[in-house]
Amino acid sequence: MRLGVLDVGSNTVHLLVVDAHPGARPLPAHSHKAELRLAQLLDDRGAIGPDGVARLTATVRDALEAAEDKGVEDLVPFATSAVREASNADEVLARVKEDTGVELRVLTGEEEARLTFLAARRWFGWSAGKLLVLDIGGGSLEIAYGIDEEPDAAVSLPLGAGRLTAGWLPGDPPDPADIKALRRHVRAQIARSVGEFTRFGKPDHVVATSKTFKQLARLAGAARSTEGLYVQRELKRKSLEDWVPRLAAMTEAELAELPGVSEGRAGQLLAGALVAEGAMDLFGVETLEVCPWALREGVILRRLDHMPAV
Repeated sequence: MRLGVLDVGSNTVHLLVVDAHPGARPLPAHSHKAELRLAQLLDDRGAIGPDGVARLTATVRDALEAAEDKGVEDLVPFATSAVREASNADEVLARVKEDTGVELRVLTGEEEARLTFLAARRWFGWSAGKLLVLDIGGGSLEIAYGIDEEPDAAVSLPLGAGRLTAGWLPGDPPDPADIKALRRHVRAQIARSVGEFTRFGKPDHVVATSKTFKQLARLAGAARSTEGLYVQRELKRKSLEDWVPRLAAMTEAELAELPGVSEGRAGQLLAGALVAEGAMDLFGVETLEVCPWALREGVILRRLDHMPAV
């Protein structure tokens, strides 16, 4: 069957269409993406304003039309931290349903971490042993650890690249004092959760998902996306530590010229790099592997798990 997931995230609204059935690997058929940056549309009260709500409903309507054009039989719509943390979330969800007919399910941060972990586990298989999975989104950082398909520990921290950029790094390039303050904040936040994971022992394999990690790995020499899903892509902490001061000195325009960095995400790259560096350091990770599958694939896999086999 043709299944679609509609992901209303902090940076983008992303429709992923796959051909899938229970017990088989989902095959991507179509991707429809629009940059919305909901996390940056919050007003002083933490609410998504009228303009943001209007843009969201229009974007969801466009994605719905794309899903219909591609023959999607079953659409799974969900929203993450930007909607979850908006002070008027209920109002926003009601407006989206009224205007588009789409009822967005708001995932908790822990659900995000668990579904992303499921995707990584299915990608790497049981032979990967105990997995530590890191995911940096626009609004939050998800961390999960375990040996089965359900992680033993999973947390979500308010350390998304978009959120931190908007709240901590106003300059272009940012002021060194602001960078130092953000670095201190990031590490303090992550350090509070480290013990929850290290009590389970050292992971056998450390995995990262998300656009931020993919961009950082590309800067450090990993293969281009055009070389395919099945090429192993790694990020070494030493390479990341070498890049952070260079990123800190660049303007957004200069960052956008770097290999693998998209113009829309360039301004968030430094904040994402500080989170990645802090997580790798505090968890004692020297090398991690980038996983092509993440939250959207986890949602698809969970949906397929609950469908009867044909």
